[in-house]
Amino acid sequence: MNAKEFKALDAEARQKELAAMLREQFNLRMQKATGQLANTSNLKKVRRNIARLRTVMNQKPG
Repeated sequence: MNAKEFKALDAEARQKELAAMLREQFNLRMQKATGQLANTSNLKKVRRNIARLRTVMNQKPG
């Protein structure tokens, strides 16, 4: 998702999306630690999406 798509969401949907992305990041980290992660670029993509969403949340409260 890009910032424009995040801005279109309401506050509750943003919270749910953030929780889902954090859960996905955790799962990817665990896969990396156990050697099961095939595509390591997913970690970077998820991390940047989390940062993008948090930036939008801080810019537009509520």
